[in-house]
Amino acid sequence: MSTLNYDVVVLGGGTGGYVAAIKAAQLGKTVAIVEREKLGGTCLHKGCIPSKSFLRSAEVYATMNNSEEYGVTASSIQLHFEKVQNRKNKIVDQLHKGIEFLMKKNKIDVFYGNGRVIGPSIFSPRSGAIAIESEIEENNKTLVPKNLIIATGSRPRVLPNLEVDGKFILTSDEALELDELPKSIIIVGGGVIGVEWASLFSDFGVEVTIVETEKNLIPTEDIQISKELERIFKKRKIKILKNAMLLTDSIETEDGMVTMKVKQKDSELDLKAEKMLLSVGRQANVENLGLENTDIKVENGFIKVNTYLQTNESHIYAIGDVIGGLQLAHVASHEGILAVEHAAGHEVHPMLFQNIPRCVYTRPEIASVGWTEQQAKEKGFDVKTASISFKAIGKALVYGSNDGFVKVIADRESNDILGVHMIGPHVTDYISEAGLALVLDATPWEVGQTIHAHPTLSEALGEAMLGVDGNAIGI
Repeated sequence: MSTLNYDVVVLGGGTGGYVAAIKAAQLGKTVAIVEREKLGGTCLHKGCIPSKSFLRSAEVYATMNNSEEYGVTASSIQLHFEKVQNRKNKIVDQLHKGIEFLMKKNKIDVFYGNGRVIGPSIFSPRSGAIAIESEIEENNKTLVPKNLIIATGSRPRVLPNLEVDGKFILTSDEALELDELPKSIIIVGGGVIGVEWASLFSDFGVEVTIVETEKNLIPTEDIQISKELERIFKKRKIKILKNAMLLTDSIETEDGMVTMKVKQKDSELDLKAEKMLLSVGRQANVENLGLENTDIKVENGFIKVNTYLQTNESHIYAIGDVIGGLQLAHVASHEGILAVEHAAGHEVHPMLFQNIPRCVYTRPEIASVGWTEQQAKEKGFDVKTASISFKAIGKALVYGSNDGFVKVIADRESNDILGVHMIGPHVTDYISEAGLALVLDATPWEVGQTIHAHPTLSEALGEAMLGVDGNAIGI
């Protein structure tokens, strides 16, 4: 087994991992990535990109089915799901090739195989070297870095005593590889991933039931956003069961259907569908990494780090889903950059999680940044709010998508913006304006003074900002 030395080794080639590698290379470091599958990780191959490709196809199909509203009559509209899959695969392949090109461009060595952290040994006096285990013996190597970045990501969480068979019972991994659409599906979990799948399946014409244990869908979002999404989903004939618990021991599969019981308050409901999709969160990939050979701590299933992403061993960093927090690709990327810059001795600023945009790609989309109204009140702020409906926005009417609103939350005493929450057409495309306002510590008045072009959807954000002080024009 050969030994190679590097300034930085990244364990995991997902979004956070390859961004960290590129940043380290830009700083003049020698860099290697160890990846057991494909560069791009969950986001590119099993998450963000393929699911958004599905969502776009579903949106187009739904729009075509309602084309008469736009004065367009189509004689025949057909969905070819195999072409939906092909389009998704082409997008993923193109982006994957782009990442491979970036590795070559930045002279980053990529090793494929299972990487395990080893303790102090003949290779290094301290832990953090990576032993690569590959089916091809000549690929077995030991990489010795000055700094190690663990970016091994996450996988769909499953429920105890429930087997995911890939036929009747699925996670998002299996759902992305479906050969054909089911006629009906039960989605267990009404969080971000669950409602996105509910939206796209519904737009594809699938009968959808959501089972959520909490009292609201997407319970991490502002309550008004949750209620608006529920209203829209019900209008789209999506069945929603809240405060409902799946009884896993009741699940049976027969005659091409999956049946189950759900407990809701004091009663039990019988449910039946062709498929069941588990959407109950994601579990960090911390197993079989060799962490036991180090002083790295794992708490509640996640690697423990400080504000600079350092583990208990200061030369070993961890980023992305494997450390918990907001399990978002753009968070992992930023963490990767922060970790590399800190390891290089640069002055860095710890991430402020309340300034990170959160996006949900349902139809209509949801985007938010900062505190919810309830969180702001719990933190002791005297809040003032304003909301502007998309029904007042000309561009939304032109699009034929005027459900939803923009809500701004501010502190009455300081006039600081505390949070912005939007549900409506393409809101994920302009939530960054609200994020920039938080970073710059802008007031609602200052954002409202920014001239928003007409007609645009972002006018709703400008109006809501003015509305906080009672100055909305009411366009």
